[in-house]
Amino acid sequence: MFPYDRFVKFEELTTLLRSAVDAHPGLARMASIGSSHEGRSIWCVTLTNYATGEPLSKPAFYVDANIHATELSGSVAALKLIDTVLSGYGKRADLTRLLDSRTLYVIPRVNPDGAEWAMADKPKYIRSSTRPYPYAEDAIEGLEPEDIDGDGRILMMRFRDDNGPWKKHASEPRLMVRRDPVETGGEYYRIVSEGRIKAYDGFNLPVARVKTGLDLNRNFPEEWRPESEQLGAGDFPTSEPEVRACVEFVNKHRNICGGVFFHTWSGVLLRPFGTKADDEMAPEDLWVFQTQGKKGEELTGYPAISVFHEFKYHPKEVITGTQDWLYTELGSYAWVVEIWCPMREAGIKDYKFIDWFRDHPVDDDLKLLKWTDETHKGKGYVDWYPYDHPELGKVELGGWNRFHTFSNPPPHLMEKEVQKFPDWIVFQALMSPKLEHHSTRVTSLGGDLWRIDFGVHNTGYLPTDVSKLTRKKKYVRGVVAEITLPDGAALVEGKARIESGQLEGRNNHHTLVSFWPGANATEDRLRFSWIVRAPAGAAVTVEARHDRAGTVTQRISLN
Repeated sequence: MFPYDRFVKFEELTTLLRSAVDAHPGLARMASIGSSHEGRSIWCVTLTNYATGEPLSKPAFYVDANIHATELSGSVAALKLIDTVLSGYGKRADLTRLLDSRTLYVIPRVNPDGAEWAMADKPKYIRSSTRPYPYAEDAIEGLEPEDIDGDGRILMMRFRDDNGPWKKHASEPRLMVRRDPVETGGEYYRIVSEGRIKAYDGFNLPVARVKTGLDLNRNFPEEWRPESEQLGAGDFPTSEPEVRACVEFVNKHRNICGGVFFHTWSGVLLRPFGTKADDEMAPEDLWVFQTQGKKGEELTGYPAISVFHEFKYHPKEVITGTQDWLYTELGSYAWVVEIWCPMREAGIKDYKFIDWFRDHPVDDDLKLLKWTDETHKGKGYVDWYPYDHPELGKVELGGWNRFHTFSNPPPHLMEKEVQKFPDWIVFQALMSPKLEHHSTRVTSLGGDLWRIDFGVHNTGYLPTDVSKLTRKKKYVRGVVAEITLPDGAALVEGKARIESGQLEGRNNHHTLVSFWPGANATEDRLRFSWIVRAPAGAAVTVEARHDRAGTVTQRISLN
C-alpha cells in the first residue's frame, strides 16, 4: 500500500493516505487536525469498523510520528501500522477484533514543514519546526550546516590543524578518532559540519546561532520550562500550531487510553517519567508499563526503559515530551519508540544508550564502519574527498552520512525495521478497557409495572479509567447509564440518568498463591435497575457509556 524504501514528501503522503482511505471506506477516514507553521495540513487517519460504531463510541489508541524534522522513518512506521491493520482486517483475528471494538488515531507526520526541509534536493537539517525561534533574524557570523557541493548530503568537513583534537586511525585511515590526552607530534585535524562560514576572520570558527531552534517535543504543557531551562521550548506551552493541534485533538477525544510516538534513533522503547524516579509513580501503573514493556521487548527486540533512569541527555538534566504529557496530564499509558539502532546491527552489545554518544570504544567505530561498508554500499560512510572551500580553502568532505546511517535506517533496511512495531501497538490497544453488555432481565410486577435490570461489564485488561493517575486526577467520570422511554411510559423508580463509579480490569489480580484476596470478585461488573410503567410490548432503550471504555446500547421489549 505504501513505499517502504524511501521517504515521501507532503503532497505524495497526502495522495497515498487518501488512496488508502478510499480503498477501505468502511474502516478508515482521514481529516486534518490543524495546520503547520507554513500552512500544511496535519493529517490524521482514523481506523475503526464504522459498522460497529462511531470512533468516539469505542476505546482508542493514539499514534503520531515525525515531530522532529529528520526523523522521517517515524512516518514510515506510522504508514506500516495503517497498512498492517487495514490489509489484515478479516484475515487476522486480533486485527479484526481491534477495528470491530476499538479505534486507532494515526498521525503520520506531525511536522510536515521540517520534513520537507529534510527531503529537499538541497536538504536543511533542523531539529523541528521551521518557524524562526528564539529570534527572527539570520545569523551574521559563524558556521551554518549546508550541502555546499550540491550532492544532496550534509557530511563533515576536516582540515589539518596541529592543535586539532582528531587524528586518523592507525589501521583504518578513513576513520577519525580522538587524539590521546597527552599526545603530540602527529597529524591532527579539526572536524566540523559541512557548511559555509559567515564573516570568517581567518581565526575563529564559531558555530552560527540556529535560526530555527524550536523543539516541538518540548512545547507540550506537562512541566513546560522556558528556553533558559530547556532548549527549543517555544514561547509558552502549545505556542506552536503543530503541538496545539495535537493537544486539542487528544483533549477532544477522551476515549484515548494510550499512545505511541515514533522518533529516531537508539533502538529503545521509552516510558515515563522523564523528570522523576519510578518510586513516584503509582505501583499499579508502573506494573502496567512493565507488562507493556516486556511484550514490547519480545515483539520488537528493543529494550524497554525509563527515560529518567536510563535515557537522560545529561545526568544533571531531565527531559519532558509527549510520553510524559499523555500519561502525567491525561493518565493514558504512553511510549516513545526510538526507531533504529545501528550499533546493535553492527554487533555492538551492552552499549549505554545516550552515554554511548558521548564516549565509546574505538572498536565500536570499527565495527560500525565494517558493517556500514557491507550493508550501505558506500552511502553510509563516505570516503573523504577534496573540496575547495570558499572560506577555509582546501578541506575534505566525508565521514558518516548520519541522516541515512544513524538518524534513519538505510532505505533497503527500512521495512524490516518498521514492521517490528504494529503487533506491539495492537497488543496495547487491545489492553484498553471495553464496556460490554452482560445481561438484561425484564420482570413483570403486575399491571403495567416492569422491573428492568441492565448489567454491563468491563472485558478489557485495564480498568475503565485506565490508570491510577487518572483516578487520582478524576480526569474521566465513571460509567453513566440512561433509560429512554416511549411516549406514554413513565419512570416509577430509579433515575433517568445514573452516574456510577469505575469498573476494574484484570491488571491487578494477584497470583493464585497470593494470600491477599480481592475485595470483590465481580468488581468488573455493574447492574442498573429501573421500575417503569408502560403497556406490554412497549420498547425501552437502555444505554451505558464511559468516556474511555465505550458505549453499550440495548433495545428492550417489555414482555
